[in-house]
Amino acid sequence: MLGSLHDAEDAVQDSLVRAWRSVGTLDERGHIRAWLYKIATNRCLTALHHRAKRELPVDLTTDRTSTEISWLEPYPGPTPETDYLSRESVELAFVAALQRLTGSQRAVLILREVLGFSAAEVATLLDTSTASVNSALQRARKAIASVPSQQSVLQELGERAVEEVVARWMAAWQDGDVDTIVAMLAEDAQFSMPPMPRWFRGREQIKTFLLDGPMRSRWRFLRTTSNGQVAFGTYLWDDAANTYLPGGLDVLTIGDGGVTAVTSFLSADFRAFGLPVSLAR
Repeated sequence: MLGSLHDAEDAVQDSLVRAWRSVGTLDERGHIRAWLYKIATNRCLTALHHRAKRELPVDLTTDRTSTEISWLEPYPGPTPETDYLSRESVELAFVAALQRLTGSQRAVLILREVLGFSAAEVATLLDTSTASVNSALQRARKAIASVPSQQSVLQELGERAVEEVVARWMAAWQDGDVDTIVAMLAEDAQFSMPPMPRWFRGREQIKTFLLDGPMRSRWRFLRTTSNGQVAFGTYLWDDAANTYLPGGLDVLTIGDGGVTAVTSFLSADFRAFGLPVSLAR
């Protein structure tokens, strides 16, 4: 709902404190799971009321000159063992699409589609009517209907094909082979680097950008997972430190035509993804 790991952690901690303080009000017949989610959902709705929606550069609706843009953040998970629908619900495209919904629509969609509560249960959690829940769900579904499922694409490609993409991508970057990188891109691929608002579309734009900037550095990549997608911790050589230092967390979206999007989160906390903060030569 919040599009930020840090905001989500704050909301969870606040929810647990509030639950602890009011546990005596929980009826013995009450369902503790629903009760906890009601507290957490209300904390999220309150947080959303006080700040702007989070953005990715390619979806930016705020003034690009503004310094107050709230950026979507990467999420270190979920694990492969997590339920398929739960994994799909943290994909970058899905979370970005959620940011365009109202707070109540986000809440209804997640409570119904991801967490599996019934319409009547969600109505109770949100202190509204079942009809209102169904209406909000219908609007939310319509708004995200065009969002492609990365999990479905990866399953169709198969593990071997995905691993081949991973190996080629890493090798190309580490070898400084820009032609191979560009060849692996879909024709209308997007390359963005939050918190930088500028982004690039298409092979030619991306190639020019890579040659003018990133390909002037030496890189090392470590494989990880973010938002249930293929991701890499990227490290660039620093002469002063005599080591490789974090350059960004690159999340790849893969399609039939190649890599359709690269979102490089320049300020990601590598430790949250189990990545070292530096790499030896």
